[in-house]
Amino acid sequence: MISKQWWILVRFLRRLWVRATLYCVVGIVVALAAIALDPYMPSELPRKVGADAVDSILSIIASSMLAVTTFSMTTLVSATTAASNNATPRATSLLLEDTTSQRALSTFLGSFLFSLVGLIALNTELYGAGGRFILFIATLGVVALIVVTLLQWIDHLAGLGRVAETISRVEHAASKAYNSHRRLPFLGCTPLQGAVPDGAIEILHDHVGYLQHLDIGVLSSAAEEANADIYVRRRPGGHCDPFTPIAAVVLRDSDATYDPTMTKRIRAAFTLGKRRSYDQDPRFGLIALSEIGSRALSSGLNDPGTAIDVLATLVRVLVPDAGKTGPEDHEVKHPRVHLPPLSEDDLIDSAFMPISRDGAAMIEVSIRLQKALAAVATAAHPDIRPAARRLSEIAARRALEHLDFEVDRERLTYEMAQL
Repeated sequence: MISKQWWILVRFLRRLWVRATLYCVVGIVVALAAIALDPYMPSELPRKVGADAVDSILSIIASSMLAVTTFSMTTLVSATTAASNNATPRATSLLLEDTTSQRALSTFLGSFLFSLVGLIALNTELYGAGGRFILFIATLGVVALIVVTLLQWIDHLAGLGRVAETISRVEHAASKAYNSHRRLPFLGCTPLQGAVPDGAIEILHDHVGYLQHLDIGVLSSAAEEANADIYVRRRPGGHCDPFTPIAAVVLRDSDATYDPTMTKRIRAAFTLGKRRSYDQDPRFGLIALSEIGSRALSSGLNDPGTAIDVLATLVRVLVPDAGKTGPEDHEVKHPRVHLPPLSEDDLIDSAFMPISRDGAAMIEVSIRLQKALAAVATAAHPDIRPAARRLSEIAARRALEHLDFEVDRERLTYEMAQL
């Protein structure tokens, strides 16, 4: 579990403009460093290595990198638009956080600023002979970096924005969140079984939004200081509003008086946003994958093959390789914080219900759905297996009602009997 401040920092560093700004600053610093290092270089050396050619090299970099940066940015926007239209809008944030794309754009923009600052310094005669030599060496390094980045960027463009690539990115995010959930299902808190005790002081949030991050450490500290128990009412991914309690506080000392400042501390542990986040929300990744499969079954796309691919992906997420999730940690590190369990039925419904509904009239999708649910019911975490069997029965009933051809119904019945 990471703190709220560290989580905000991680999300901040994922922003495209942050990496681009860092590269730009490095490019400017390198260009200006040659001025400071000028006195330490021998004046005869630059003439021997042809450092005077740096002017034309920088001019070429400045003109070409501006065009390449503009083209790359246009390509990234087109890829995110294609992913939003053909897959799901919930995947666009993953494309914008792609490290390869960010590195390429940042390198091109940083190289442009490096060459621009170098040309300005050259034309204002800020460089001596030694400074021009250092600038020449730095320019050769920048050229090598541009070449390597261009080769990686060209290879990366082959899959950027494609449905298969989008599915892979969502699968990675969903697997990471789901595996974390299985390793630490209650985030180190005491499992909340049953209802909140009577007489609890309900805490309301003063904003509206989705719970993106829950800082358990802050809640635990507040509970320790107040000698109280905090019952969390919303897990990450839940929607919060000023009229629904997000938590409840029970003072262990019946004679104690509740401190209103504790409400502010509890609210601070709940980070709300306009949209859901993949980090602590295992359902969100499953929903995004299911949306891709459901959209593929729409009349506009009519692509059952993608829906079948999504079903296979969902099985990989819910039935990870042996040892991939690691041992479950049920140690209660925050005994005063009580967290409700995540419904296994909600997980299965989020993953498979839309495809079972939209693909009920397609025999190939219905059969693949039953095989996927059978795999989950057999090899997934024991807690989720009953939910998979429940949805398998519901999906079979729905498919038998929507399949008009008798042979298709017989085939589905036969396939189910073999599972």
